[in-house]
Amino acid sequence: MADRKSTKLHIPHLSGNFSLVGILEQLEPHRPTNGRKIALILHGTMGHKDYLFQKRLASRLPFDSFRFDFRGNHESGGQWRQGGLSDDVEDLVTVVAYLRSTYGYEVDMVVGHSRGAVVGMHWLCTSEEGKRVRALVNVSGRYRMHSVDGAEAYKEEFATKGYYDWKVVVARKTVVQRIHPHDLEEFSHWDSGIVWDEFPPSIDVLTIHGLADRTVPVYDATIYARIFGARAPGTHNLHLIEDADHNFTGVGALRRSAVSWN
Repeated sequence: MADRKSTKLHIPHLSGNFSLVGILEQLEPHRPTNGRKIALILHGTMGHKDYLFQKRLASRLPFDSFRFDFRGNHESGGQWRQGGLSDDVEDLVTVVAYLRSTYGYEVDMVVGHSRGAVVGMHWLCTSEEGKRVRALVNVSGRYRMHSVDGAEAYKEEFATKGYYDWKVVVARKTVVQRIHPHDLEEFSHWDSGIVWDEFPPSIDVLTIHGLADRTVPVYDATIYARIFGARAPGTHNLHLIEDADHNFTGVGALRRSAVSWN
């Protein structure tokens, strides 16, 4: 669409200490935004707003979207913590409040990958705005928080150094995040089970998971299918993608699923 516009936003955090950086994608930027629907696209652990499928998905959605870096990731300020999922929820609350007060947007859809899916589900369960959302796309979402990939490597270094330095490449830059034993403990005790009783019954859910996922086992997707499928018939769909890993490397089926399902 010729009129499509991408705008980088620096959103002051509600804590007042730093800003969150994100990209607002508008299909018709010259139209008033008050009351318009918007999708939020949430990245996973050690990811960023343009990581994996996020940017391409935003370009194909039939409505406006916003994707951002959670605190301590890529361009956003603040400090990232492995166990800080409550921090991520605060970031999401900050973003929603800003989009509502500045533009008048109403969140219509949440697309979350891995950690972003877990955070998005918690926000949907605990906020008034979340209860009015129409749809959730749960991509590679973890349910069993105690089953963390690489935990044994963490524990070995915890025993020798008291911490673990996780080194990854983010947006072509090497990033090191330090993880302490209490971070892993906090992460493993996160209440993912809140969705059993608190998830809004009116929200349609699409769960997408790769059958070759070695980070979050596909069994977690079947647990979510049980949870969301126990609501009204037709409110949950499970799409398992053959040969897809946790990040859907080289697999375009995820974007097609999310766009066509919506």
